[in-house]
Amino acid sequence: MKRQVSIGLALLPIFALIAAGAASISIWKAGMFIPLIIGIIFTVLVGVISGYKWSELQDMMVNGVAKALPAIFILLVIGMIVGTWIASGVIPTMIYYGLSFIHPSFFVPAVAVVTGIIAITLGSSFTSIATIGLAFMVIGEGMGFSPGLIAGAVISGAFFGDKLSPLSDTTNIAPAMAETDLFSHVRHMLWDTIPAFAIAVALYALVGTRTAEGAVDTANIDMILKGIQHSFLIHPLLLLLPIFTIFLMIKKLPALPTLLLVGIIGGVISIVVQGDTITSMINTMTNGFHAESGVKAVDSLLNRGGLVSMLNTIGLLTIATALGGLLEGTNIFHALVRPIVAKIKTPGSLIATTLASTFLVAFASGAQFLAIILPTRTFVQTYKDMNIDTKNLSRCVEAAGTVGITLVPWGVPAVFAANMLGVSAEQFIPYIFFAFLVPLINLLYGLTGWTIVKKEYSVRSVQVNVTAGGIGHE
Repeated sequence: MKRQVSIGLALLPIFALIAAGAASISIWKAGMFIPLIIGIIFTVLVGVISGYKWSELQDMMVNGVAKALPAIFILLVIGMIVGTWIASGVIPTMIYYGLSFIHPSFFVPAVAVVTGIIAITLGSSFTSIATIGLAFMVIGEGMGFSPGLIAGAVISGAFFGDKLSPLSDTTNIAPAMAETDLFSHVRHMLWDTIPAFAIAVALYALVGTRTAEGAVDTANIDMILKGIQHSFLIHPLLLLLPIFTIFLMIKKLPALPTLLLVGIIGGVISIVVQGDTITSMINTMTNGFHAESGVKAVDSLLNRGGLVSMLNTIGLLTIATALGGLLEGTNIFHALVRPIVAKIKTPGSLIATTLASTFLVAFASGAQFLAIILPTRTFVQTYKDMNIDTKNLSRCVEAAGTVGITLVPWGVPAVFAANMLGVSAEQFIPYIFFAFLVPLINLLYGLTGWTIVKKEYSVRSVQVNVTAGGIGHE
C-alpha cells in the first residue's frame, strides 16, 4: 500500500543530489552524470519505502524521458547545423564581418542585443547560442575580451529572446499549465523582462567599456581575419542562410524539419561554395568541423559541431528527465511544498514561494520543462483561491524555470552553452546578469504588489494532469 511521503524522506534525494553535485564540481571534477544517478538511487529508495513497486518506478522514469525525445532530436540537429554552417562558411562569414565592423567600445552590449533579436525571431535560445553566439565568441576573443563575459552576454540575449518569443516551447508551456493564454502571458512578462534586460545591457556596456580600454589587440584580429580568409570563401551572400532560417521560423513551420532543412542546406553550400566532398560533409555532420587555418585561435573555436558533440548534453538530459519523472510520480515535490502552501496568506509570500519552488526543481533536476511544469501544477489552484491572475504564476515560473535555471552549473542549458561556446559554466554564470535580475524583479513585484494582477475565479477548477519531464528545444 502506497503511503504519503514525509518531508524528511522527500528531502533525502534533494539533499543527496545537491551534495553530490557540489562535490562533483568542487572535488571530483566529474560533471553531473554520477550526481544525477545518485539522485535517482535515493529517489527510488524513497519510492520503495513509500510502497511503490519497481515496475511503477521504472514507468515513471520512462514517462519522464519520453517527454524529452523531441528535445533530443532537436539537439542532434543543432549539432549538425553547427558543423555544416561552419563548413559552408556561414559562421566564418559572420565572424569575419563582425571583426571588421563591430567596434570594441560597444561590442559586449551589442552581443546581448543582437543575440536577443535573433532568439526572439527563432524562438530558440539553443539555436541562437549555437550560431550567432559561437560567432560572437570568436569575435570577442579576437578583440581580447574575457570568454566568460562574452558567453554571459550571449546567454543573456538568447534567453531574453526565448522568453518573449511566441515561437518558444517554454513560453507556450508555461501559460498552458497556468491556464492562461499565450499573449496575455507574453505581455505580462514585459514587466520583468524589459527592465531586467535594459539593466543587463547597461552593465555589459559598463564592464565592456572598461575591459575594452586596454584589451584590443589589432594584430590578433588581423591574424584571425587572415586565417579565416585562408580557409573559407567569405561572401555576404552566405548570410542569406541565417536570414532564410529566420523567415522559416517566422512562418511558424515545425522546428525539427525546419532545422533539419537548414542544416542540410548548409552541407550543400559547403560542397558547392567551399569545395568540400560529400564524404567530408557527412563526416562534418557526424563528428563536427575540423579547422586547419594555421591560426590557433580560429581552429580552437571552429573545431566543433556535429551530432556526436550533442551526446554529452543528451545523456545528461536523459538522466535528468528520468529523475524528474520519479520526483513527480512519487509526489516528492508535492510533499515538500504542501506544508508551505497551507501557510501562504499574502500575494508576496505566494510569489516568493513560487520562485523558490521553481529554483528547487531547477537545482534538483536541471531540466527546464520540469522546473516549469511541477511548480505551475502545484500552485495554480492556490493562485485562483487567492483571486490572483494565473498569468502572475506563469511569469514567475518562466523567470526561474526558463531563465534562472541557466545559473545551475549542471542544468541542461548551462551544460549545452558550455559545450557549444567552449567556456566552463563557472566562468560565464557570474556574467549572466539577465538571469540574476529577472527573478529578483519578480520577487520585488511580489513583495510590493506592483504589477500583480487580481482576477475573480468563481469556480474551483481541476488542475491539468500532465506527466512532467524534458526541456525546451531552446
